[in-house]
Amino acid sequence: MAPHCLTKTGAVTMVFKAIMNGLIKAKAMPQISPTERQALEAGTVWIDGQVFSGKPDFAKMFAEPYSKLSQREREFIDGPVQQLCEMCDPHEIATTRIIPKKAVDFLASAGFYSFLIPQKFGGLEFSANAISTIMAMITSHSPLLSTLVVIPNSLGAAELIKHYGTQAQKEHYLPRLATGEYLPCFGLTEPTAGSDAASILARGVVFKNAEGKVQIKLNFRKRYITLAPVANLISLAFKLHDPDNLLGKGAEPGITVGLVHRGIPGLEMGKHHQPIGDAFYNGPIIGRDVVIDADEIIGGTECAGQGWRMLMEQLAGGRAVSLPAGAVGGVRAAAAASGAYARVRQQFGMPIAEMEGIQEKLAEIAAMAYLSEAARVYAVSALDNNEQPPVVSAVWKAYLTELSREQAKNAMDVMAGAGVMQGPNNVIGRGYCSAPVAITVEGANIMTRSLITFGQGAVRCHPYAFKIANALEANDLPTFSSALKGWIGHMVVNTSRLLGLTLTRGYLASTPKIDGVTPYMRKLAWASSRYSFLTDMALITVGGKLKARQQLTGHFADALGWQLLAISTIRRYVAEGEIKEDLPLVQYACEYALAKVQKAFESIYANFGNNAVGFLLRTVGYFSLRVNPLVGSGLDRLVPTVAKTITKSGAQLGRITGDLYMPKFNLADMDSDEVLAQTTGVKRLMAAFQAVQEAEVVQMKVIQARRSKLVDKGSVQEMAEAALAKGIITAADKKLLDRANRISLEAIMVDEFTPQEFFGDNSVTYAPGFECANVPNVSHGAAVQGERLRVVNS
Repeated sequence: MAPHCLTKTGAVTMVFKAIMNGLIKAKAMPQISPTERQALEAGTVWIDGQVFSGKPDFAKMFAEPYSKLSQREREFIDGPVQQLCEMCDPHEIATTRIIPKKAVDFLASAGFYSFLIPQKFGGLEFSANAISTIMAMITSHSPLLSTLVVIPNSLGAAELIKHYGTQAQKEHYLPRLATGEYLPCFGLTEPTAGSDAASILARGVVFKNAEGKVQIKLNFRKRYITLAPVANLISLAFKLHDPDNLLGKGAEPGITVGLVHRGIPGLEMGKHHQPIGDAFYNGPIIGRDVVIDADEIIGGTECAGQGWRMLMEQLAGGRAVSLPAGAVGGVRAAAAASGAYARVRQQFGMPIAEMEGIQEKLAEIAAMAYLSEAARVYAVSALDNNEQPPVVSAVWKAYLTELSREQAKNAMDVMAGAGVMQGPNNVIGRGYCSAPVAITVEGANIMTRSLITFGQGAVRCHPYAFKIANALEANDLPTFSSALKGWIGHMVVNTSRLLGLTLTRGYLASTPKIDGVTPYMRKLAWASSRYSFLTDMALITVGGKLKARQQLTGHFADALGWQLLAISTIRRYVAEGEIKEDLPLVQYACEYALAKVQKAFESIYANFGNNAVGFLLRTVGYFSLRVNPLVGSGLDRLVPTVAKTITKSGAQLGRITGDLYMPKFNLADMDSDEVLAQTTGVKRLMAAFQAVQEAEVVQMKVIQARRSKLVDKGSVQEMAEAALAKGIITAADKKLLDRANRISLEAIMVDEFTPQEFFGDNSVTYAPGFECANVPNVSHGAAVQGERLRVVNS
């Protein structure tokens, strides 16, 4: 053989080398910065990898552990958590912005600051499931109160010290954090570093003081820091500079997290921002030449420059806990309040819960409450099973908080004026007003959707993309060749699978057999194959420009997110033993989610690009590859059944609303005018809800008597009087009906305020001549008639 002739193996190697060099030159793969790499390498790939694979294994997913609360955790929720909620009036807290001292003391003594902390350091050491359950309950009761529980038990001092702290730091700080002696906050966000948190300007310079001790001089300006006005310990993120290499980490170690104590010279804290809705404790932190010892770096000097890695590793799973928990609590509250109100409120001679327009809203709220709780438990089950899925966590944070906002809006539509007029009897308005907070914090949803979810997912969760990106960066030909061969094989197999699933509308998918649910798993398998195919097309045709194509990546995020939420819903149904009563909820949630997936696919087709692939997708793809129709008849047939799940008491309503705090009451006590007058808000609404259901049989007797022409037509109360006179109902029956009517009338009333209460100033009065002539009974909230009023100070 001639010396210059290539063997077959050599020719293949040259081809792969040429491809690799071409991709490097063309920057065909998204470029990965050092901070992005730390984010990509943090955590684990979980069910998100199943979707990107194109062939989800439902049997494997169903076999994974599904968290249940331990007896110790259940007792804490039924005991101290209930007690905390009972001692806090949410309206009073929202208006005064002050947590009662007895509640603050109880938080410390009962261990509410210690959920993350190991028992050997005095903590309760609860599971992720228990922590999120508690957060969901307290947040739905009082968002301001919940910040005192959420912040100490999420990303910050306790979690970072627990995982990375030195032994001395653990022994000193963890016991004191557990008891509330240290109340922490986490200083990350700055005026110029929000979603781009890695670009923080906070600066720490290492130096030796006059005694030769190594210290750090800090200068920073932080904002949006929850608990900053009341905290006494800050976990501060800053860029560390060490010009003399005193720490042995080079001149620029990078982002570091250090501990800063309140009262230290140069530290300014105590001012408040005023968040929308419930104005929880939040404010700026400013430091001018603040000096801390080098050993106050979390993890000690060995962890100098490791701050970003710490944050990414803990956020990998952490985003799936606190904010999703709050969102789930919000949806539960919306379901409980709107369902009860729709049953109590009557118009046109019937409960508004029987009107189809109202039922549409109620059905969506109910199904999304079931779905969101399914997502919550599924995610924390993964965390309790030592998974740390950053992509799924990002999806849960963004999509559950958005879902909560939507259901708050739906509940407002159902409750109408009762949700608009503010006061202690408005049980839904504060949640609606506070919804933008969760949308904004811990990674604004716009950025989480358009950059993080698919930007991180397409590289990390794809079977081969991250391997190829690493090989290109390292100029590693063997690894690149192996990964590229694998990717090509994957595309061939998945494209064939997609063709078969498309021709059979998913019927060929291999899934477990579950009555009423199998068709949805088949569609999800089909959607996954489509998603995997489209991801490959995006990586090949768009490549390194994906970061700039945020409309496209946002639609990819939508398709991924709603597939994951649908899978979570089915997982819950299976884990709870396939309760047939809940099947309509599961079917509605899956129909809804698949419609969202279809809409996302169609948006991907439209945004793909002006190339052959884009043209093919916009023509063939748009018109013939529909995984699920947009929301329509598939949901309409389920609406009446699903809506009723939250308009009647029982075990199913309990499963939908979950661990939602409900004030206790004795319905018989409501016969007292004094007790009823002192009963407000959720307690009054739920008392009416119970009373109406107890009187329902009696009301049906009266209505049947009217239909049989045994009594004359009139109001229910008038017909009841006639029915009592004729012995159709008993006196006890009439008492039930009267009580239901009386409490229901109170429950639909809204709050009224005197001018002094309204303006918050006892010196306020109306201009002379108006209060008597034109404003009768104005102090009692009666309607104001006549000329426009002018308010003056007397």
